[in-house]
Amino acid sequence: MPCFNHGEFLPEAVASVANLNRDDLELIVVDDGSTNDRTSQEMDKLRVQGIKVIRQENKGLAAARNAGIGASRGEYLFPLDADDRLRSSWLDRGIGVLDANPQVGVVYGDAQCFGTRTDRWVVGPFDPERLLHWNFIHASALYRRSIWEQSSGYDGKMPVQGLEDWDLWLGALEHGWRFMYVPEVFFDYRQSGHSMIKQTFAFDNQIREFIAKKHGLLYGQAWLSLVTERQSLIRERESVRWTLKNLGRLIKSRLKLRI
Repeated sequence: MPCFNHGEFLPEAVASVANLNRDDLELIVVDDGSTNDRTSQEMDKLRVQGIKVIRQENKGLAAARNAGIGASRGEYLFPLDADDRLRSSWLDRGIGVLDANPQVGVVYGDAQCFGTRTDRWVVGPFDPERLLHWNFIHASALYRRSIWEQSSGYDGKMPVQGLEDWDLWLGALEHGWRFMYVPEVFFDYRQSGHSMIKQTFAFDNQIREFIAKKHGLLYGQAWLSLVTERQSLIRERESVRWTLKNLGRLIKSRLKLRI
């Protein structure tokens, strides 16, 4: 759970995890160089409660998540921002999917928005072409630790913070991991007028260029697949035309014979 100056929301986020009462779960909160007193006080309270807190100078969201995961021992990971709330009902099912399917690396679901938006954010089944076009899977998804390790963590070199999870999901796709969609609400997602994800829209071109260069092989394979599919369609159309042309000749020939 990375946190930067979200002390007012932190107790609610932490409680949503602590209330699960699981003995196989660890919570690590990373204070990414917060500057307000409220956040500092809340971090001190968490330490008194026995929750592991990592304090570091401000390095950004990617570095904060990496610090927390690096200090963890869990086989499965679930990032949760400090202003959101975890839903408990789906967790057993999500873990069950990963336990039963070694080829599945990521289990994700929907989010219930609250704040400036109050609708359910329905994500939908996995589509690799959709993921190549833009990120549609929330950062708060359950995934295997090996995915994080294979990608060397979240990449903090992106042009702007907020879409490091897209890069991670593409890395998982490159390594052949499958994605599983569970149509349930995984977490409550706080919406505000100054959310980080909205700030990324101004850097759309730079982000796409960064992603395209880093995952060039993946995009190249998708392009070749598209070209092959197009050529196949062209050949199919030519075959249909050839068949119709010959069918027409056959019909004319038979008509002449009858006459």
